[in-house]
Amino acid sequence: MIEVVLAENRAVVWDREKGNELFEELYLGKPREDRLELALIEAAYLLDIGKVTMVDKTGKEVGKEEMFQYCNQKDPRFSFRYAVYKDLRNKELPTRTGFKFGCDFRVYNKGVKPLKRGPKSAGEHTKWIVFAVPENYVFSFPELSRAVRLAHNIRANMLWAVVYKDSVGYYAVKFFKP
Repeated sequence: MIEVVLAENRAVVWDREKGNELFEELYLGKPREDRLELALIEAAYLLDIGKVTMVDKTGKEVGKEEMFQYCNQKDPRFSFRYAVYKDLRNKELPTRTGFKFGCDFRVYNKGVKPLKRGPKSAGEHTKWIVFAVPENYVFSFPELSRAVRLAHNIRANMLWAVVYKDSVGYYAVKFFKP
């Protein structure tokens, strides 16, 4: 079992070898010189599927329920973002946080290694950028337009992932230039 230490807005795997395994096997986290840093959503997922044990800075074990409460305090959107993240991961789609693109997630085709360095073929780039929203979400047209233009600019498809009571629905919106 891999130990993950909860540290404010992220979680850390201090065992470099085990961190590398997570990074290479599941495309999770960001490797640093002496550790692997995980986004809270990645750490919560690993805890949820039983891949890791979580401890706080004092070494006290953090259970699933406590972790999810902590994440919800840090991010009010966490519960529906997590539902989408887990759904995508369960579909075996390589999913990374989307912070660098201004979205919730960037998702790749099955089988793609998203961490490849150097030149990539068209099929190895981000396939979808995903915005996670609750069922009752109301968005403005400028917000929709920004999301679609962002996806178009990076040659990806934009998806709204709507979290319903027991499922997640995906809706694509495409850029159209007459």
